[in-house]
Amino acid sequence: MRKIYVIGIGAGDPDHLTLQAAKAIGRTDVFFLLDKGEVKESMIELRRRVLKSYGKLGRRIAEGRDPDRDRTPADYEGTIADWRHRRSEVTEALIREHLLDEETGAFLVWGDPSLYDSTIAILDEILARGDTRFDYEVIPGISSVSALAAKHRVGVNRVGKPFQVTTGRRLAEQWPDQVDDVIVMLDAHQTFGEVDNTDVDIYWGAYIGTSDELLISGPLAEVADEIRRVRAEARDRHGWIMDTYLLRRHP
Repeated sequence: MRKIYVIGIGAGDPDHLTLQAAKAIGRTDVFFLLDKGEVKESMIELRRRVLKSYGKLGRRIAEGRDPDRDRTPADYEGTIADWRHRRSEVTEALIREHLLDEETGAFLVWGDPSLYDSTIAILDEILARGDTRFDYEVIPGISSVSALAAKHRVGVNRVGKPFQVTTGRRLAEQWPDQVDDVIVMLDAHQTFGEVDNTDVDIYWGAYIGTSDELLISGPLAEVADEIRRVRAEARDRHGWIMDTYLLRRHP
């Protein structure tokens, strides 16, 4: 039977690759890449560097076009479900066309595959349709959350207290109940500017682990405007941005 690895490759630094991930890459015959367009070329290039360092001779690359989706939908959950379905069709076509029986394929996933990534759900949808058979294994990676905390030299949690990982969209609705430490991902609208900034610190990072890494921290009321400016300049320069931040409220 065909085997597929879902491999977390870290937040951007090739040295974040685990030994388990490197060994799996070395066993893989076909790597599947979904192209997000020219503005994401640097993301594809990191994957190619990883393959050059750890991939075996004769490895193959099968590329498909990642479907577009509405970034500001009225029906968020419905839009995501439709996008995942279309993405599963593209993925299934790649597997059926390029992965032979008894071969091993792999998806190289930014950060950790279990944290705000759709690859696992998409493979489950393909298997549920029953037309394409394979086994798959998930290999964890260093997430942007872990990398952010390490870069700022802070713990994600404080003693005896919970923390929550959420999205900018959910933070815009409300600060999570009974939580003082909130990690925010997938925030295209700088939602940190909409929360009550009284006694709140922010630890912000973009392109974490890459040569373009940006880090800003301090009282939210004092550094929010600087983050907005730096973020806008970086997005204009690169055409895309991936950022994560921790909001820490003083008790």
